[in-house]
Amino acid sequence: MRKPTKLVTLGLFVLAQLLFSCAGTQPENWTHFRGSNLNGLSDSENVPIQWSETKNIAWKVPVNGVGWSSPVVFNQQVWMTTADRDGDWFSVVCFDFDSGELLQELELYRPDTVQRMHATNSYATPTPCIEKDFVYVHYGTYGTACIDTRNFEVVWSRTDLNCEHLQGAASSIILYKDLLIVHLEGTDVQNIYALNKHTGETVWQVGTPDQKAYNDVAPVYRKSYQTPLIIQVNGQDQLITNRSLFAISYDPNTGKENWRVFYGEDSAVSMPLYYNGLVLVNSGWVLSQGAPYFARLLAVDPTGKGDITESHVVWQTDEHVPQTSTPVIVDSLMFMVDERGTLTCLNPGNGKVHWTEKLKGHFNCAPIYAAGVIYFTNTNGETSVIKAAPEFELLAKNKLEGTFKATPAVLRGAILQRSDKYLYKLAIMEENQAEI
Repeated sequence: MRKPTKLVTLGLFVLAQLLFSCAGTQPENWTHFRGSNLNGLSDSENVPIQWSETKNIAWKVPVNGVGWSSPVVFNQQVWMTTADRDGDWFSVVCFDFDSGELLQELELYRPDTVQRMHATNSYATPTPCIEKDFVYVHYGTYGTACIDTRNFEVVWSRTDLNCEHLQGAASSIILYKDLLIVHLEGTDVQNIYALNKHTGETVWQVGTPDQKAYNDVAPVYRKSYQTPLIIQVNGQDQLITNRSLFAISYDPNTGKENWRVFYGEDSAVSMPLYYNGLVLVNSGWVLSQGAPYFARLLAVDPTGKGDITESHVVWQTDEHVPQTSTPVIVDSLMFMVDERGTLTCLNPGNGKVHWTEKLKGHFNCAPIYAAGVIYFTNTNGETSVIKAAPEFELLAKNKLEGTFKATPAVLRGAILQRSDKYLYKLAIMEENQAEI
């Protein structure tokens, strides 16, 4: 038998390296609320823009209980929290991404008593976050836990982080280095915790940002429901959080405050955004001027220190600003839909409006971008798909059955869409490719 030549040996080596490289390539994941970067942008291509109950459904599986948390995905596992409609039990479920097979359903908490909740909320609204080997779940005052995704065992659990939500919990958790950032801002206490993600122990904690400012504020307006964002400014990380009355930047390593902006209004729900050196924050409902209530959007230069309300607010608007859903920024365009369905495209650098259109229905879900289009889903399961462009172009309208308040996950050419009863995986099926 002849020995392989140097050229053949080199070719085999290159082929082996290529195979090894491909084998080690990680699939696209969706690790937090609004994606792995918390910005509502998906890297997926070839994502469906048309579907129905009989078209482009890869699978549809029932989910016990009710929850408005979004799915998170790592490798083959899809995780979601859910709870009994009346709060009798709190669980987490795990499905296989390819098949929809239920891999695990784990009950975590069964409280003796539960707090009242707003009719539009659920007992499982905060979205989990996930990384290799671990998923982290949060149910507000009822509990926060870490689960090993390899054996489905609880690594740690805490039920001592408490507040009076009044209307239920909605703030999602995020990972930062070895920390799990948890917001528990209720009518009684307004706390942010940084937990050691390995042990659950508290690393730092900050409370009410300004007790004097809260003295004359009714308890119902002291709470907050938003999810924070990590940005980098001049080489330093900042944790941006829309608290009740204030938008505040903290050092995520220590909890030390960098700056604050006072907007003095109701609880914020919509997440902060970051674009081209500007932080965009939502005030929550503006109630001080009487009905009709509205929300205000402020663009803040995050390079200041201390109270920068008068010095670093670059622009602001109160025209058709959503109080609940978080806008999405694509290149130099911001797209947002308010609760009543007014869709706006504006320049996030200066607030200039490109266009407004009216969509049908009521909106809670945050819009998601993928492959040149943006998906807007109303609570009746109707999704409008528009082109991400400075001119309005409606590409498709789709309808699924049920109630939809959970923001979808979009990855690997698929959309994971949660209703009040089911989890859908929407994908371009072979029999439908000619129609898309």
